[in-house]
Amino acid sequence: MYYKGFYHLFYQYNPKGAVWGNIVWAHSVSKDLINWESLEPAIYPSKWFDNYGCWSGSATVLPNGNPVIFYTGIVDKDNSQIQNYAVPANLSDPYLRKWVKPDDNPIVNPDASVNGSAFRDPTTAWWADGHWKILVGSRRKHRGVAYLYNSRDFKKWVKAKHPLHSVQGTGEKGLDPSVMGQNVKHVLKVSLDMTRYEYYTLGTYDKKKDRHSTTRAQTEGSCGVGLMSLMLFNKIRTKGWAGIQLIPRKVWLDPSGKQLLQWPVAELEKLRGHNVQLSHQKLNQGDHVEVKVTTAAQADVDVTFSFPSLDKAEPFDPKWAKLDALDVCAQKGSKAPGRTRVFKAADKHKVLLCSDARSSSLGEGLYKPSFAGFVDVDLTDKKLSLRSLIDHSVVESFGAGGRIAITSRVYPTTAVFDKARLFVFNNGSETITVESLNAWSMNKPVMNVPVKS
Repeated sequence: MYYKGFYHLFYQYNPKGAVWGNIVWAHSVSKDLINWESLEPAIYPSKWFDNYGCWSGSATVLPNGNPVIFYTGIVDKDNSQIQNYAVPANLSDPYLRKWVKPDDNPIVNPDASVNGSAFRDPTTAWWADGHWKILVGSRRKHRGVAYLYNSRDFKKWVKAKHPLHSVQGTGEKGLDPSVMGQNVKHVLKVSLDMTRYEYYTLGTYDKKKDRHSTTRAQTEGSCGVGLMSLMLFNKIRTKGWAGIQLIPRKVWLDPSGKQLLQWPVAELEKLRGHNVQLSHQKLNQGDHVEVKVTTAAQADVDVTFSFPSLDKAEPFDPKWAKLDALDVCAQKGSKAPGRTRVFKAADKHKVLLCSDARSSSLGEGLYKPSFAGFVDVDLTDKKLSLRSLIDHSVVESFGAGGRIAITSRVYPTTAVFDKARLFVFNNGSETITVESLNAWSMNKPVMNVPVKS
């Protein structure tokens, strides 16, 4: 959230180790979303209603400008979960160092119809039809549920007769449920605990019926600030950390109204250093060209490719329609020679963005998944764009102007630090042209140093 000149980021943290347990709300602040300073934890177990953990939640800034935090408290060793709130101890402090948990907590208890051990992560509140509203995530057997709660005074919350949304197995002005109108779309996003995948649906929120009607589903999205795990599970204890925050992203609705677009915030460009450019560079099958930036291990690369024709595009196998794009990526691989990663389907072309870590120099027996997604993009101009942010073991890729975003870990063992090199290459059988390429070496930001008193 943004308060008195600072962006405030709260995140789940174990101050005693890099493994799950002892969860508190860590707290960092920034003036530009890129350089961050750390503060003491904002919320930590201290009351009967959160004695076994302060789990995820959200912040809401009320119309009077005052922020309120909702969070899930764990009350016993059986992981019984309830919803609590906290308020700043000193509203004049722009850092919001101290938070108070009033004694009238909890604000929401699970009733008999709710699974009390899977009842967590309250959302930011929104105003509609004379009430404040929040969602709390839960599940009934194998059905994911978003329970809706209403309040007039922001303290007494009553569960609606039906969930806002439930599902089996699972614009420029901002994404605000309080905004209504004929051309307004609403986004419902979920992070699935078992698969660790992110999903969102675009639809319409009916404020009278308190229903979210889905018009389109899309995977591979993560709004705001993404979280990336270490993925070297046997190294977590020795490394001393288990996850990192990704570069903050701008999120908005595609003009078509069919999907969200994601893009790194413009403030990231402040870190750009040495620049290398390529233009109108033809690449035949097997060709590669080195992009000689100063620090290839930390780079921002923005490239647009063009191709003369799609006549020889590989046919899209109808069986793939029933597969996740990850499975198709795993079948095709990123190094295997082929015509393109553009496939000819019955009605249009399908573009696959594939990040295949299996061929990296990471040791055997470790987690090396492939990540992928089909990109909904118009190929009339026969051009495709890709922006990649490289930060040592992390690669964030944004395809076709942000229509798809994929983050992966690569863990190089040879191409590290000053030994890292950056190449643009063509494994396809058809000649392509690098219409334009801009690559920048990236300088280091201030990375969560403690705030000086």
